[in-house]
Amino acid sequence: MSGTTLDSTAADPVAVVHVIRGAIDEGPRTEHGSRQSAFTAPVLDLDRLVWPRTEPGPAFHVPTAEIVDLLVETGEALKADRQGLLAEALDRMIHVSPLPAEVLERAYAALWRSFRRPGLYAQIDHELGGADVLDGWREVRLPEGRVAATRAFPPRLVHIIAGNAPGVAATSVVRGALTKGVNLLKLPSNDLFTATAILRTMAAVAPGHPVVRSFSAVYWRGGDETVESVLFRPQFFDKLVAWGGEATIRGALRYVGPGFELVSFDPKTSISLIGREAFESPRTLAEAAEAGAADATFFNQQACVASRFQFVEGTVEEADRYAALLCERLGVAREFSSAAGPRVPAALREEIDVLRSLAPEYRAWGGYDGRGLVVRSPEPVDFHPDGKIVDVVPVSDLSEAVAHAGVATQTVGVYPDTRKPELRDALACAGVQRVVSLGGAGGMPPGLSHDGFYPLQRLMRWVNDE
Repeated sequence: MSGTTLDSTAADPVAVVHVIRGAIDEGPRTEHGSRQSAFTAPVLDLDRLVWPRTEPGPAFHVPTAEIVDLLVETGEALKADRQGLLAEALDRMIHVSPLPAEVLERAYAALWRSFRRPGLYAQIDHELGGADVLDGWREVRLPEGRVAATRAFPPRLVHIIAGNAPGVAATSVVRGALTKGVNLLKLPSNDLFTATAILRTMAAVAPGHPVVRSFSAVYWRGGDETVESVLFRPQFFDKLVAWGGEATIRGALRYVGPGFELVSFDPKTSISLIGREAFESPRTLAEAAEAGAADATFFNQQACVASRFQFVEGTVEEADRYAALLCERLGVAREFSSAAGPRVPAALREEIDVLRSLAPEYRAWGGYDGRGLVVRSPEPVDFHPDGKIVDVVPVSDLSEAVAHAGVATQTVGVYPDTRKPELRDALACAGVQRVVSLGGAGGMPPGLSHDGFYPLQRLMRWVNDE
């Protein structure tokens, strides 16, 4: 997920904050970016970004209940934002993010939801089987009467977080805190503010708390070997938690080796499957189109869960009816989408214009103003629909659409719900990680798997006493 640096029109570059072990870094600064888009950040002291293995991390022995209480208080503080830390971060994000201001505002207003108590315990209970394995050793009965013990031991983590949605920063902080480990967050160039605003809010809630001291968040240019070749070593960290595009993941793989593991949230795309039941009545067709549009416009299609290809079970004429109504609904503002997204780039406009000339085999609805565009094609188009563009493909049976899913397909929305049982095993076999009711792609309930694994379980270091 590629970044953009600050578009600073002021005389002085914007100052980016670093947090080192829970405290703001007040050290000397250096400039990043170009002359037209520059920002400053504190000079990195790599020694301060690692925790020696000769001693436990600050929060290794803090009870889980205390950590949950701190996270809940942090969520309430984010919601109130009495110190204006989120407001300051939002003001700076508006000038650099590809997302419209109204979407960012609603996303920031929702950050506190990641810190609610039921969701925190859902992760602990569903992913780890309870807090006992975090707070101590869980007894395990083995065959032949043997007894062993196991513990989810706190890890040492580097997080390369993505900046396509502010919630990624919140999720990373929550997961890092629940592990009790030490955490170094690399700030993405397209979101230099959210993670530090959250950590500064946590520090204001509980100054000097062991969990607060377990976090650092800093910026360096992705792929900078002078930084990464030093930090990405097993003597300092156990795991590299990487979100991002192919370049980010391939760059991270260079450092993976014995004792240093990659936990990857790979780049994904998502699709929708609309059954023939959508055409039973005008009501069902409108219901399906609204749900399909909600999935397609989540974070204006910047998120992995956003649907880009929608397969419609029916004739070409029926697919056209659905596509026309879908296009109308793409231009509706929702909690995490705006009525208008970015204008369609010139190169993509030219490609779609060619498809328009190939009617009736291809057909298109909508314009290039960012309010939504739908292409109906006999096979999936070979370009990447983005910025509220959807490709609708008619199929005679939804099972045919399974062939277009693969390991890079994250979420599949299905309409109606009753069709999911017949499709989910085949979709899972194809590599899909998530099957949802159409309209429910946005967001992921805490405590369920993410990208095919349980994050907390994967982040921990599992140790046995046999």
